[in-house]
Amino acid sequence: MSYQVKEIFLTLQGEGGQAGRAAVFCRFAGCNLWTGREADRAHAICRFCDTDFLGVDGPGGGRFEGASALADALEAAWGARGGEPFVVFTGGEPTLQLDAPLLSAVKARGFYIAVETNGTRPTPQGVDWICVSPKPNTTLAQTHGQELKLVYPVEGLDPRQFEALSFERFFLQPLDDAQQAAHIQAAARRCLESPQWRLSLQTHKLIGIP
Repeated sequence: MSYQVKEIFLTLQGEGGQAGRAAVFCRFAGCNLWTGREADRAHAICRFCDTDFLGVDGPGGGRFEGASALADALEAAWGARGGEPFVVFTGGEPTLQLDAPLLSAVKARGFYIAVETNGTRPTPQGVDWICVSPKPNTTLAQTHGQELKLVYPVEGLDPRQFEALSFERFFLQPLDDAQQAAHIQAAARRCLESPQWRLSLQTHKLIGIP
């Protein structure tokens, strides 16, 4: 299989339950909820996405012919820094491309594997950390995992509709727009009122890293 990757980069995981951990991010191109083109945003299923997943022209990106080629690129990005290598497959929507051969090849290189998905497609077996970020007007196919991370507030997404799902952690992440400061306060209040939820801030943006 050929994998279409927007970018591969080493950073710190900035949000959710693995925040602060060194990670190789592998951002797949493509999504099932938006084309990635600004001209199409107003008609997309998800209109608040804040990442560029269009094309394969980002740092470390490209078309990788086969699982071994992509796994080699991830291993090279981690380098010789030691510890347990950690990869986060994201997008776009990573489950459009993430498959058993790639997971097997990455596991063979010692990686702990995380995926950040919109949850509209099942996550393949072999992922260690599943983060689902639901979007409005969609149906979740992935209803269990390590964390559910809800952008808040978003019309059509009520935290209460997810509270009975089988996730280990539940996060509210303030919507990043012109009213972000107010959204942070609203999310904090909701977490105080409903302690099942924890506040997740995008710390990578606060400290100016990818």
